[in-house]
Amino acid sequence: MSNRKLTVIVLIVLLMGNIFFANKYFAVKKESASVLQTHDVDEKTLEFAKLFISGVLKADKEVDFETRLKLENMVRNLGDKEILAQWQKFVESKTELEAQSNVKDLLEVVVSKIGVK
Repeated sequence: MSNRKLTVIVLIVLLMGNIFFANKYFAVKKESASVLQTHDVDEKTLEFAKLFISGVLKADKEVDFETRLKLENMVRNLGDKEILAQWQKFVESKTELEAQSNVKDLLEVVVSKIGVK
């Protein structure tokens, strides 16, 4: 009878261990998926920032339609309402002074979003 009790106790301990480690596995899996998603968003945001700097800020002539369209699509694909709202403010600027101010605000929002989730 004591062999049977010992076997039951060992099985219960092993079962509890499996449940514990399965719980830990799924928690780590969920966290890693979140980290990968954050990395993907950061990468898209950086791509937008690079194109904006090279295509708009460093441009020595008027920004062409293709670049504007690409930037617009990139902003929409980010899925960030705050960046999109600031982008729209920049696009709707009436004067050069207003555009300069809106560019600063846009870049500030974009940079603040990188690595923050």
